[in-house]
Formats: sequence, structure tokens, C-alpha cells
Amino acid sequence: MFDPKQAFDLTGKVALVTGGSRGLGRAMVDGLARAGADVVIASRKLDSCEQAAAEVERDTGRTALPLAAHVGRWDELEPLLDAVYARFGRLDVLVNNAGMSPLYDTVDSVSEELFDKVLAVNLKGPFRLAALAGARMAAAGGGSIINISSAAAVRPRASVVPYAAAKAGLNATTVGLAHAFGPSVRVNAIMAGTFLTDVSAAWDSEAFARRAGTFALGRGGRPDEIVGTALYLASSASSFTTGTVVTVDGGQP
Repeated sequence: MFDPKQAFDLTGKVALVTGGSRGLGRAMVDGLARAGADVVIASRKLDSCEQAAAEVERDTGRTALPLAAHVGRWDELEPLLDAVYARFGRLDVLVNNAGMSPLYDTVDSVSEELFDKVLAVNLKGPFRLAALAGARMAAAGGGSIINISSAAAVRPRASVVPYAAAKAGLNATTVGLAHAFGPSVRVNAIMAGTFLTDVSAAWDSEAFARRAGTFALGRGGRPDEIVGTALYLASSASSFTTGTVVTVDGGQP
């Protein structure tokens, strides 16, 4: 018989969230910790990770380990995992959340450097970290990998072409890695829509309001509204779910 409390309980588990010090990553870190997991908060800025870790430990009572790592640099990813295993001896959940989408004027102005940087952070890094973590999880008997994709992967706009291409690649990577690491390790993705994180403070509020008016829910999402899906995919509640891209976008057309 399905027991909801037991299925979503992450007590004794360890979860690593990249880009975990702010935005959607920070919301998922808090949700995972409140579900019982010890968490690893990784981003480029150690001080931000340390601040977030202190808040998580204070608010949830779980252990939170802050680590600095640039996911776009492959040589930093194995040391990141080594640090996780040195502290906890295990990793049960990986959330590939770190991402970036720099602005540009026109597509013909996109430099090779910008294109490569966007793909490194949004696709190459998540692939490599998932590949390394998935191999270790499989050797240990199981785990869950969650890639944070974007609605831009299937609804690309002129202003985010490299980012959209990277996220479309991440969707394909998700399915492929599910087959690579099954049956013991599950790999899924959340295709996130427009969420009102700290980044949204710089948006044109009137333009966004007009666009959000076309969403089925008529608004952007709160960061905590991605947490339920993340907990489902991280926990045994999704034990028969893998190779799936779950859309969480408020009904964007």
C-alpha cells in the first residue's frame, strides 16, 4: 500500500543542488532539507553558499555543506563529488540546476565565446556531473538525478537561442542517461517555465504582465512552486518514473 509520508521522506539521504544558493535552486534546497535530506549547496560563490547553508541548518536542523564549483568547468566536477563523498560517504539525489542565459542584441552578434559558455553551463556541465554521479550512484545501488530544463527548449524565442538549444540538448541527455543508468538510478528533468526569482526584478513588469496573461494560470510562478515536483522526482514516490521531462510552467502557450 502506498504511504505518502514514507514515500516522500528523504531522511538519511544526501542531495546535491548546483546553483543552490539562490532562485529555484535555493527553494529546492530548502524543500529537500525539510523532507529530511542533508544537502550540499554548490555554486560559483562560496560566500553565498555558506550563507544559504547557515540558513538551512538554522531553519531545518539538517546538515548543509557549502561548496564552490563552476559547473561549466569539467575539471571542477569530480573534485566536487569527491568533497560530497568525503563528507557524507554517499549521494542519493543530484539536482542539475545551475544555468545561465546572457543577453545579446541579435543572433548574428552572438560570439563563439558566449555560445560556448552557455552550452558549457547548461548542457556540457550537467551532462558530465550526471555521468560521474550516476556511475557512483549505480555502483552504490541507486539514486535520482534531476535536470532543470526550460520551456525554452520547446518554445525558443529569438532572445535565447543558445540557451534554448542547450536545454533541448539537456532534455535529450535526460532520456539517454535514464537508459544508461537504469534500472537502479532514475534520471528525469523538470522543464521550468517563467518563475519570479531575484532575476525577474530587472524585467519590464508591464511587458511581463501582458505575456503572463496568456498563461493558463495567468501569472509567473513562485520559486517554491517547483519544489513539489522536485520532491516527487527525488523520492521513492516516483519509483517508476524515469527518462521523463515534466513541464512546470503554469500553462504557457
